[in-house]
Amino acid sequence: MAIFPVIMCGGSGTRLWPASRPSRPKQFIPLAGNRSLFQEAALRVASLANGGGRLIVVGGVSHRRWIVDQLEAIDLKAQILLEPEARDSAAAMAAAAAWTHAQDPSGVNVFVASDHHITDHDAFRRAVIEAASTALKGRIVTLGVKPTEPSAAYGYIRPAGKGLSVVEAFVEKPDTRTAAQYLKEGYLWNSGNFIVSSRILGLELEKYAPAVAQSVELSLVNIGDASVAVLGSAFRDAPKTSIDYAVMERTERASVLPVDFQWSDLGAWDSVAASGEGELGLHVFEDAEGCLARASDGMLVAAVGVRNLAIIAERDAVLVCDLSRAQDIKKVVERIRETSPRHLDFASSVAESLPQGGKRFIEWMRLRVLPLWATVGQDADGAFSELISQEGRAVRANRRARVQSRQIQVFAEAGRLGWSGPWSSAVEKGAACLLREYVRDDGQVSALLAPDGSVIDNDAYVYDQAFLMFALAAAHGAGLGDAAAYEARAVRVRELLKARAGSNGALTEAGSRPFQSNAHMHLLEACLAWEEVGGDEGWESWSDQLVELAISTFIDEGRGCLYEFFSEDWSRAAGSDGRLVEPGHQFEWAWLLARFARKRSSAHVLGVARRLYAFGMKGVSERLDVAVDVIEDCGGQRGDRARLWPQTEWLKAALLLAELSEDGERQRLLSDAARAMRALWWYLAPDGVWRDKRLGDRTFVDEPAPASSLYHIMGALAQLVSTDRALGLGIAESRPLA
Repeated sequence: MAIFPVIMCGGSGTRLWPASRPSRPKQFIPLAGNRSLFQEAALRVASLANGGGRLIVVGGVSHRRWIVDQLEAIDLKAQILLEPEARDSAAAMAAAAAWTHAQDPSGVNVFVASDHHITDHDAFRRAVIEAASTALKGRIVTLGVKPTEPSAAYGYIRPAGKGLSVVEAFVEKPDTRTAAQYLKEGYLWNSGNFIVSSRILGLELEKYAPAVAQSVELSLVNIGDASVAVLGSAFRDAPKTSIDYAVMERTERASVLPVDFQWSDLGAWDSVAASGEGELGLHVFEDAEGCLARASDGMLVAAVGVRNLAIIAERDAVLVCDLSRAQDIKKVVERIRETSPRHLDFASSVAESLPQGGKRFIEWMRLRVLPLWATVGQDADGAFSELISQEGRAVRANRRARVQSRQIQVFAEAGRLGWSGPWSSAVEKGAACLLREYVRDDGQVSALLAPDGSVIDNDAYVYDQAFLMFALAAAHGAGLGDAAAYEARAVRVRELLKARAGSNGALTEAGSRPFQSNAHMHLLEACLAWEEVGGDEGWESWSDQLVELAISTFIDEGRGCLYEFFSEDWSRAAGSDGRLVEPGHQFEWAWLLARFARKRSSAHVLGVARRLYAFGMKGVSERLDVAVDVIEDCGGQRGDRARLWPQTEWLKAALLLAELSEDGERQRLLSDAARAMRALWWYLAPDGVWRDKRLGDRTFVDEPAPASSLYHIMGALAQLVSTDRALGLGIAESRPLA
């Protein structure tokens, strides 16, 4: 029996104002101990899934960050289904059941609230397992808690008999006198926990709430297999109704299992106080008895000579309440709604939109980056600096051919986009230096020079030759220098490389890992650049061959998974190398293939690009909201370090694919692009430099800014401008860097 526990994260907990508010409801607050109620619920049910199930969380899109961060903090993984709009418990449960049924038609769901306080986790799990056996027989089992007092805060269940039995009636919250009579008659508290097979719940919803079932089914179409999935817009059409009204009060399958473990929904401050674990923050009491104090960070609560009070101090609001009147706080909240609605929720920042981030990005490049890297970043003899310190000083270091080539392309692109600074001088001097100091007798470039220009590594890396041809295309396109000579040099290198290719068209790389896909990506980029500036037909022919090689050899076309390392016969490498996937390269290849597909009008290649992009999104960390460096080919993350460049490639791919999409898909991709832009801004410093390596604790490695990143940054800017022109996003002028 596979059990799929489902944590329901709805509700706002208005009776726990001012600590609980819509943007941070009570389930995400530590109300009884150091962990939040949501975290306690996850820990309570997670092990139930060990027999082949999976933990599921259903919550609102606005609580995405709370859910992801709090699961990460307790080292639990879950399938997270996010509602685009709250439609009450029936739709939420329907979504989880339908998702479960798609994974395992015989799966049993255990629906639990995210905000209940249950101290005996073992007793809870034993009850669930007992109930699950009955659920497999077609029953919907709810857990009925044996009351300890005649509470008017809970709904009640009238069982037909002792032990696990049929439900005779569900009863709404009574007054205290009626509740006392219920206790005498053996009624149970309705805990709101349900155990039911996904198949049976689906059938009952189709029978009693077909509109809910239909809307939810449509909302699950095309949500993909991401661990965090936003339900489709059809979810908004589901009738807003609870599972009690939709099914439980009408079904003939309802059963109840009495349980006697300690249980509370911690629905008001009196129940929080009764838990004995609700105090938080700094407080000083003098002759104060029976009081609950909670102070937010930086605040102190002091009380003298008072009794039975809740004193809840948030930064923008303070509640003082007699604990016996805790249920009346809802009345206060309603008055606040009329008199001071801004205190109903915490002030929240609005995520920067793509146009806002894009405009800021363009200005940063125009006013800070290009002036710095065209002056401090280039010597008088044309050699570009490898590194600039965070204080804006060039750092003496060995000089790679690929960086010299990349910087030539960057400044040529700056000129194309209208920058009025010394871009032409930077390109001309940079190209002269490249050809003078790096080129070997055979026309290829050496890999590495010392700061004084002497050769350290004379190997001809395919990667470096790709960037040599790319730089020459950029200089040619800028109309600088001897254009014919640039093209002749590029063609000579092209033919040397093609002569070295194996029977499948692949090239072996210099160094310790000769069989890899990466250099071929940049060969394709160089070919496309030469196509765009009017190179001979050999570039188009080689582009076609490289794309065919990528799809047949480097990419698992069905899954959209790009592999990095290979064996001598170009089969996937054994061991860890063969499972390694780089999200940044997923996005970079997706962008290049999308460009190629548009040039060739190839729906097939565009489809491959889309699948590459989708797989790359598995590498976007939900917790950190950045694209990490490495994941496994199964989609799992190997680590949480995230360099700058994958963010730019994510942005480029999302923007170009948005151009090539329509309607909802276009909007989704533009939303991804906005996320990627925000991710990129984590790295960019105000004075024209950047951080390169972000760690899992959100700090950065303290090191100079590498020049190699500027190629990626400029590529992102160029694609932003192109997409803005194509879609009219309102970001840039016709000459954005002017």
